[in-house]
Amino acid sequence: QMQLEESGGGLVQPGGSLRRSCAASGRTIFSRYTMGWYRQALGKQRELVAFITSGGATNYTDSVKVRFTISRDNAASTVYLQMNSLEPEDTALYACNARWARYNFWGLGTQVTVSS
Repeated sequence: QMQLEESGGGLVQPGGSLRRSCAASGRTIFSRYTMGWYRQALGKQRELVAFITSGGATNYTDSVKVRFTISRDNAASTVYLQMNSLEPEDTALYACNARWARYNFWGLGTQVTVSS
């Protein structure tokens, strides 16, 4: 089993930055997993924000690709989401995800609110 512990959410002003972290624990090989960040805003569909594969390939949804960066540190079993130039439209519950073969694990999710 894998457990995902998130940190780094909170309230930030428009134009500000946040760095989300998601640390994995348990009897797993973290480097096997594709790691992703999802978000869901009130009244909207859940959206895949970004993912990074075991080989380090990344992908982003169009609305964040020039502002957000996903990265991973396999030695620390941690995935990060650096969020810059935040906009009110980025306000959502953000949760990390780990996927490999039939396994699919979720963090609990943390609110990010962008408001002045």
